[in-house]
Amino acid sequence: MRARLAGALCAALLVVTGTTAAGVSGHGRLRFAVTLSPSAARQAGKTAVDGRAYVIVSRKGDSEPRDQIDIAGGVPFWGRDADGVRPGRSVVLDAGSGTYGYPLKSIASLPAGRYSVQAFFNTYDTFRRGDGSTVKMHMPCGDGMDLFNSPGNFSSTPRWVDIDPARGRTVDLTLDKLITPSQPVPAGGTCQQGNPADSAHVKHVKIQSPALSKFWGRPIYIGANVLLPAGYDPNGSVRYPVEYHFGHFTTNAPRGFREDGGNSFSQWWLSDQAPRFIVVEVREENPFYDTSYAVDTPNLGPYGQATTRELIPEIDKEFHTIAEPYGRLTSGGSTGGWMALASQVFYPDVYGGAFAGYPDPVDLRREQIVNVYGDGNAYETVREWDRTPRPDSRNVQGDTNYVNAQENLWELARGGRDRSGGSWAMWEALFSPQGKDGYPAQAWDKASGTIDHSVSAGWKAMDLSAKVAAEWPTLGPKLQGKVFVYVGDTDTYFLNTAVELFQQRTDALTGPSSGFTFVYGRAKQHGWSPYTAQQWFQIYADYVAGHAPRDTDVSGWRGPRATPRLSASGGEIVPPEKHVGLPR
Repeated sequence: MRARLAGALCAALLVVTGTTAAGVSGHGRLRFAVTLSPSAARQAGKTAVDGRAYVIVSRKGDSEPRDQIDIAGGVPFWGRDADGVRPGRSVVLDAGSGTYGYPLKSIASLPAGRYSVQAFFNTYDTFRRGDGSTVKMHMPCGDGMDLFNSPGNFSSTPRWVDIDPARGRTVDLTLDKLITPSQPVPAGGTCQQGNPADSAHVKHVKIQSPALSKFWGRPIYIGANVLLPAGYDPNGSVRYPVEYHFGHFTTNAPRGFREDGGNSFSQWWLSDQAPRFIVVEVREENPFYDTSYAVDTPNLGPYGQATTRELIPEIDKEFHTIAEPYGRLTSGGSTGGWMALASQVFYPDVYGGAFAGYPDPVDLRREQIVNVYGDGNAYETVREWDRTPRPDSRNVQGDTNYVNAQENLWELARGGRDRSGGSWAMWEALFSPQGKDGYPAQAWDKASGTIDHSVSAGWKAMDLSAKVAAEWPTLGPKLQGKVFVYVGDTDTYFLNTAVELFQQRTDALTGPSSGFTFVYGRAKQHGWSPYTAQQWFQIYADYVAGHAPRDTDVSGWRGPRATPRLSASGGEIVPPEKHVGLPR
């Protein structure tokens, strides 16, 4: 899950005035007039911009206000959509309609005081997509959809302002800074084409995807970070199994590898003790999130096709891989755990085994703790006389860090129509059908949390548990014994509850039996694994060798055999029947 960036209100269009900021009258109301400077616009090569304007305030000056935004404990900010903003013209944010904030919904709720104030503008591109829809969204640029640090966006220089909403005033803020790409941009090209620098064992691949470019109506690139084993010879004859390790966008070396051997994994990877694998981490940032979830969806487009039919063949062409399903394993944790499992389920003829850790919701009877098919409200448990907030994040002792409404409303303030870059918005883009306006159909009202079951019913197409059960006669022979899931039984985001439902459902399958393995860590939170990376690769090596065709020579890559037993959890294994309160 979680580069947990946040979401958005389908807010009314931002007021774009035809006057300069100095010409906006207060009329007893606190207003912020945000103006795009001509110099910043020229630097960006823009004569006008579409997007969403923000104002952020903080009582602290140790960092920029935009860097202090968070779900719990963050500073107040407000946002509003704006189209056709020209240099020298103002966008006004005030207590009127169209401006929405978090944790203070209205600017009028801001207490009087002295604040460090900053304006920000998230730019939207217009995509005329191949499916006939037109949407306006921000295209990340090697930043993994880090909204408040994403290239192409504008910010103002923070300044201290004395504010008293009761007296009213207009605070003028000028967007005088353009965020520029941090990764290389080819001469005459775009930032989406750039690649990090290669090293001896770490290589990078990036291709323009025909399928995605057709869908989005413009060139779209996908890439990968590739870690090669010790002794890899590009002119040699040995072919190596591949771990497709899924996760959030990164340009770092896979598995934290360092060429100088500066950590234990790197030292082991280059030693004689390590089996020889190739590790591939896919880079697929997109207008919704920092990763695509590697499947085909109506809202994100054919990322599954782009990964399996375009990127993997390119990797097989460039490197000495075992280009057969038995030689391709998927792995990952959290968001990457869902991707590892989904890749195996949706593309069982491409991959040969999934090792999924603490995955995003794999059974949508528990999207965290929301039953999207049966519950009436995503934010609260609603009874006749009372309502109880649904927790979103917890610690191992059971204390609530924040509730569902907080994260969803945080996303609501960041951008409407699932343009927040947040987890809940991305899940809606992943699971929902496309809405009539071209954006994801909303499964619940963003302000109230009321669930629209006519939309959430359509989530079953991407519900991994439902898909496996419904298609078991076809999938069973291809998946039997090839799924391994591990999670802490007090996962921070309650993801263990969906894993348990997935186990209950798949344990009941017959003809054939599933043979899936589930491991639960007692009192372990999000990020728990029963094994170290080194141990996992020993497990992978035995697994691939055991699934290789008869008489396959595995001596060139397998290495020493000292494999831990996969059924051992490194802690207590907690069967799902010992848990209480789960729907049966």
